[in-house]
Amino acid sequence: MSLAGFNAFEYRGDTLHCEGVSLAAVADAVGTPAFVYSRKAIEAAYKAYDAALDGVDHLICYSVKANSSIGILNVLARLGAGADIVSGGELFRWLKAGGDAGKVVFSGVGKTEAEMRTALEAGILAFNVESTEEIDVLDRVARAAGVKARVALRVNPDVDAQTHPYISTGLTQNKFGIAAAAARDAFRHAASLANLDVRGIDCHIGSQLTKTSPFADAIARLCDLILSLAGEGIMITDLDIGGGLGIDYGKEGDAPPPSHGEYGAAVKQAMAKLGSHPIRLLVEPGRSIVGPAGVLLARVLYNKDNEVKHFTIIDAAMNDLIRPSFYGSHHPMTPVKKSETAPRKTDVVGPICETGDFLARDRALPPLATGALLAIGAAGAYSFTMSSNYNTRPRAVEVLVSGDRYTVIRERETLEHLVRGERTAE
Repeated sequence: MSLAGFNAFEYRGDTLHCEGVSLAAVADAVGTPAFVYSRKAIEAAYKAYDAALDGVDHLICYSVKANSSIGILNVLARLGAGADIVSGGELFRWLKAGGDAGKVVFSGVGKTEAEMRTALEAGILAFNVESTEEIDVLDRVARAAGVKARVALRVNPDVDAQTHPYISTGLTQNKFGIAAAAARDAFRHAASLANLDVRGIDCHIGSQLTKTSPFADAIARLCDLILSLAGEGIMITDLDIGGGLGIDYGKEGDAPPPSHGEYGAAVKQAMAKLGSHPIRLLVEPGRSIVGPAGVLLARVLYNKDNEVKHFTIIDAAMNDLIRPSFYGSHHPMTPVKKSETAPRKTDVVGPICETGDFLARDRALPPLATGALLAIGAAGAYSFTMSSNYNTRPRAVEVLVSGDRYTVIRERETLEHLVRGERTAE
């Protein structure tokens, strides 16, 4: 049986499995909370993008911020993926995982000079430059290093992604990119600088999109600018359209995300206006590659009733999965041991000393006794990577499943890990 919001997870008998591995067996072996990922699901999602863009010169640059665990990055590097990074730390991780620096695009509004130097030394594919001041700083850093920096200018197309305001990035009130009205002058200026090689244009309008029309609208605007710049002798050969394809979080009433095929068709149609202009397409998916591939496993600690609410208290908390508290996000949940008991409404909460420490509110779940295991789905993206040590809680173990085997790709932190580097004053 397939479950909404759970990709590559299914019940075999009465126990939920990831591929050929029992989640109950994983929890017994490595403890909880634990993130468990399906290698098969990650590989399938990457290959679906590749197939959808067949016939177009393209590079899939996985968005490292979605899940930056080295074990996950290595899976994608082996498939030939590039990387979209937003910090020097993400570049470090990508290279540690065996990723190709020559397939890296460096995005983000606040790159430091030290990060620029490191990326230049590594030989990355391009910097996605996000402001006119950054243009001048990057030129100066590249000149001091005696190299040319390959750049794309990130243009803010003022397109409404119709998604959560915290993850909308393509409107004029957002901090990202260069305003469309100022973009032409920014390209002219960048092209005049001796240590910049201007070859690309970039946009990213937001994440968790459930329609193809915002993509198409943004691409069409960029294509118009590409053709206009070509008329001035500024030849753009790389078109980076960001990521943003949504996933199914299993919430009743939510619109289903477009399929990879629908996405590819919309992108190709929007690019058609470029005609014979030579272009390579770059895409930066993250959530849609790893999100459905992961679950957060938690164990029930207590059940609690007050006058108006029932609470299911688990050993995972907002420090492990902050999305429900931060974004109001819905994550699908199901018992690891199948239950035929009628569901009841409960708040699924963690041990953290915050009222905002909840994983779900008023969720219909079968009663879960102390010690029962709960699987929280669609937790492969923006979950561990956004986790913290709040309340001095060690971060969870991470496990990658491949067929009927699994590997611990990140050990559970210990309390000693948390105080390493700390000291008292004299």
